[in-house]
Amino acid sequence: MSDLEPKIKAEILAEALPYIQKFHGKTIVIKYGGNAMTEEKLKHGFARDVVLLKLVGMNPVVVHGGGPQIDNALRKVGKSGTFIQGMRITDEETMEVVEWVLGGEVQQDIVMLINQYGGQAVGLTGKDGGLIHARKLQMPDREKPGEFIDLGFVGEITSINPAVVKALQDDAFIPVISPIGFSDDGQAFNINADVVAGEIAKILKAEKLIMMTNIPGVMDKQDNLLTDLTAVEIDHLFADGTISGGMLPKIGSALEAAKSGVNSVHIIDGRIEHSLLLEILTEQPFGTLIRSH
Repeated sequence: MSDLEPKIKAEILAEALPYIQKFHGKTIVIKYGGNAMTEEKLKHGFARDVVLLKLVGMNPVVVHGGGPQIDNALRKVGKSGTFIQGMRITDEETMEVVEWVLGGEVQQDIVMLINQYGGQAVGLTGKDGGLIHARKLQMPDREKPGEFIDLGFVGEITSINPAVVKALQDDAFIPVISPIGFSDDGQAFNINADVVAGEIAKILKAEKLIMMTNIPGVMDKQDNLLTDLTAVEIDHLFADGTISGGMLPKIGSALEAAKSGVNSVHIIDGRIEHSLLLEILTEQPFGTLIRSH
């Protein structure tokens, strides 16, 4: 923005006002992942953006992934990541790595950066305040109807207790949530971060759910960006294989959140600097908007 003429800068700032007013006091859940989490410039830009949203009166809640960081840590212990239908197979050793990478290294990195820019971030896992209760995921096998795939310690959410998140928001803190859930007997489960973000957005009755990814949004088979999708259109994209792999849990969670009362769900390109602010504070359509109908 430093290269822009003062007049253009002023117009951009003025354009933000109605959006600041519209979303003041509203909860915005951000699924933070992809390049935005690994490139230094983008990491710093994201932290500043989140602090700005909080300072102008919005309530950002960050749910982060960490796939590349987990893969790096697994390589160091001589393991490689295996995925089925976009979900990581998680044995006992992998689960230990997931816990210390997501709940430790990655989360603390995000918290420190937000705090460095003047925010007050607090890291949470599913264990904190009984936030995310989970059980072992039974994933249907798409190739063999009626059968299930054993993914190991991969969990599905049974319930979310939003009290700890709400208490932090009320005290001007920014919650940063790792997607690790716990069963009643204390077993940790690796949960897809897109799924956690979607469920958190639903239970907090968020105004927006924003999913940051490494693509411009949802693409058709000719690689054209689909800027606006309804539930029916998404069902067609699932059926014809346009949406596959790692996009399956992402789009599924986005759609579920839209159907459950989250006013708008956006999938945006986290490789673009300040994409979060562009989506929330400007008029231009950015990425893919998902609507329930």
